[in-house]
Amino acid sequence: MKLHRPAVSVYTVPTDAPEADGTLAWDSTTIVITEVTAGDATGTGWTYGPQAVGDFLREHLAPLVEGRSALDIPATHEAMCRSVRNAGRPGIAACAISALDIALWDLKARLLELPLARLLGTFRERVPVYGSGGFTTYDDSHLAAQLGGWVHGQQIPRVKIKIGESWGRSVQRDLARVRAARQVIGAQAELYVDANGAYTRKQAVRVGGALAELGVSWFEEPVSSDDLTGLRLVRDALVCDVTAGEYGYDVPYFARMIAAGAVDCLQIDATRCGGLTEFLRAAALAQAHGLDVSTHCAPHVHAAAAASLPNLRHMEWFHDHVRIEDMLFDGALDPTGGTIRPTTGIGHGLTLRAEEALEFRVA
Repeated sequence: MKLHRPAVSVYTVPTDAPEADGTLAWDSTTIVITEVTAGDATGTGWTYGPQAVGDFLREHLAPLVEGRSALDIPATHEAMCRSVRNAGRPGIAACAISALDIALWDLKARLLELPLARLLGTFRERVPVYGSGGFTTYDDSHLAAQLGGWVHGQQIPRVKIKIGESWGRSVQRDLARVRAARQVIGAQAELYVDANGAYTRKQAVRVGGALAELGVSWFEEPVSSDDLTGLRLVRDALVCDVTAGEYGYDVPYFARMIAAGAVDCLQIDATRCGGLTEFLRAAALAQAHGLDVSTHCAPHVHAAAAASLPNLRHMEWFHDHVRIEDMLFDGALDPTGGTIRPTTGIGHGLTLRAEEALEFRVA
């Protein structure tokens, strides 16, 4: 069964409030969606990134995959990766490959009339999630409402907030916000933080010591994820887990991070690393080195594959992407109780609501 040329659409959705982390601020999020058809079935994939990702997918990748077998995803994936040699894989090209690869897996499951989780093979029926948001632009009441909604409203027993405000120049406010978060969620819920690479090495160690007193168990990107030596230094100095990996665009990236001993848990983003094909390879690599993995953002992309992993710790239930995926798609999952169940329906279970999405379409 042959693939038709994929269709591409791009949507920009304003945030529901100003958002920032330690190193970036934004007021909208752009999602690039691709749909690919074979026979009577259509698969849908997406990534988050600039409109240029959609342009590259439409102009470079779509003609390349047209006419290929809908079932032979590894061959199509390899053809896409080889085709971007001179364009450069990291960044725009990798995100475009990722979106199309995700669509191909969804299509294959729909052609076989199976839930994608069953096609991949499940290790668990339910996948644990953690609430993720807590942006540095939130005041105390907004932060409390969001965290309280997850922990006390939806019974999600683990949450994450952003720290490292202004490239690490507001440490006292960072720690005050962590203390406020702990007060809201109580002593039993797990508390995570994400500095988005804002701190210097020794600064991260000092902050990490203070975080330990507040029961923080997960310190994400305390320094830049490009600083593998720094991540290892911080990891060795702290009791909390040090994590990174969201900017991995191929398996060799994850191999370097693992070899450096840089993380306690490897984060993988299928919307960046090359889709579900490369996501599963990176997870297997982590397992071979005794590491857990956690999915980064785009929860409905990862849900089915996450259910197949024996070394999965949890999935990120990221505020922006949860909101967009719930707005634009039918079939969004419910994290109440701290887990989601991705084993029902056909494919990954989501279907684009094209008419409702039109107001946000930019390409």
